[in-house]
Amino acid sequence: MTVIFFDDQSRESLLPLTYTRPVADLRIGIMKISEKWLRHFKTDKHYYQTQTYLQEKFATGSGSLNIFINGSVCPNTQLFEAVVALKDGEALMHEDICIAVKTSQPQLNIRALENFKQVHFDEQFIKITYPEDIFKFNADALREDFDALTKGRTSAKLSNTNTILGTDIFVEEGVSAECCTFNTHNGPIYLGKNSQVWEGTNIRGGLALCENSQIKMGAKIYGATTIGPNSRIGGEVNNAVIWGNSSKGHEGYLGNSVVGEWCNFGADSNNSNLKNNYAEVKLWDYSKQRFRRTGLQFCGLIMADHAKCGINTMFNTGTVVGVAANVFGAGFPRNYIADFAWGGAQGFEVYTLNKMFETVVKVFERRGRLFDEMERNILTNIFNLTEEYRRF
Repeated sequence: MTVIFFDDQSRESLLPLTYTRPVADLRIGIMKISEKWLRHFKTDKHYYQTQTYLQEKFATGSGSLNIFINGSVCPNTQLFEAVVALKDGEALMHEDICIAVKTSQPQLNIRALENFKQVHFDEQFIKITYPEDIFKFNADALREDFDALTKGRTSAKLSNTNTILGTDIFVEEGVSAECCTFNTHNGPIYLGKNSQVWEGTNIRGGLALCENSQIKMGAKIYGATTIGPNSRIGGEVNNAVIWGNSSKGHEGYLGNSVVGEWCNFGADSNNSNLKNNYAEVKLWDYSKQRFRRTGLQFCGLIMADHAKCGINTMFNTGTVVGVAANVFGAGFPRNYIADFAWGGAQGFEVYTLNKMFETVVKVFERRGRLFDEMERNILTNIFNLTEEYRRF
């Protein structure tokens, strides 16, 4: 049986985060959604049915019998068992959400579900529909991933210079931490392989610090927070999900936020996560081309891949920053910053591809990665797709 992850309509409502990846490649908790499913299936072999310009990086393919999995749905044991129990020609549904389809067909037409026998699943599960869902559901996802990754395993030991409150902590091999406080009473703490927590850091779980990432001296981290692999984080962070290969290395506040890959925060940059009048926060919605009510009182920054901000940048409550935007200067920039925008509160111009590529090459080199033609093509396609939204 071949596992294929497909994007449903939430791909549009999750923009700009899904311009650079299929929905199943989103990270929530400790793992990406695809990694959660593949762990249940006990396989690494999988394919994606996503946007054409992404398929070179996220390969397409099929087998004689395929299980199509909705990339916006996070698995749990009950849900996985229901998916496995499907027969050829059946679709697992929750109300109007298609969770999975088992079929010998090589492609899935999500708009032709009437061709499949529908099986209903009425239990609870996590589905990611909007960007804010990622930090909103991160505590539950982190707990499920923590239990899955640590079951039947023995944690490595931390130095006795650290203070540990509670027992819900798991330490992978190669972790370094000295003179820090780890409080697990409000959520588990997972320290990934070869991660580092520098002296004087205070952590209040839940926290996932993924492999090869670092938390700098004196940082204050509140749950539920995820720091993806190969990242460096400092300052104060509260209920944020940072996907990986990103840096917020200095003082400044980041809260109730989602940060993509290859992002960088200048020193003393901050975001607001609560309006002065305590009103409900609205976020820019790409699919509607207007601001959408979130139902949340606390909602901070949504920052897509390759975005950067200069020192002392101030992001207002509920700000969306597009792919490869570069933000700098005094004052509060607008609450929606378009993809490939260059500027700040004083105004924006287009961040041209050649200029942007020069930066990306250097960023990749710093982490031993090659910025190849495949990555160039993806960003070029996104630049062209978003051109109509850059009205500077």
